[in-house]
Amino acid sequence: MIALLTVEFFIYEAQSLKDKRSVVQKAVNRVRQRLNVAVSETDYQDLWQRAEISMVTVSSDKIIAEKELQRALAIITSIAELEVTDSNIEWL
Repeated sequence: MIALLTVEFFIYEAQSLKDKRSVVQKAVNRVRQRLNVAVSETDYQDLWQRAEISMVTVSSDKIIAEKELQRALAIITSIAELEVTDSNIEWL
């Protein structure tokens, strides 16, 4: 099973793209360090208060893949500088 998690979030404190990049990199690095998923910023690169990152995991069991992505979402939502506005899991 291939599972894709897309997370959109808003960064209230960002005043520039540099501020945004700092928060996005913090989120991406935390997920990469703790979980075995591929992570990348996938949309809104030119907007300084909005971001989207996507994470993909591969597993032989759907439940394991979903739990891994739920853990990734929990890591993202625990970051104080951002507010998750939308999240979606797709099966490929």
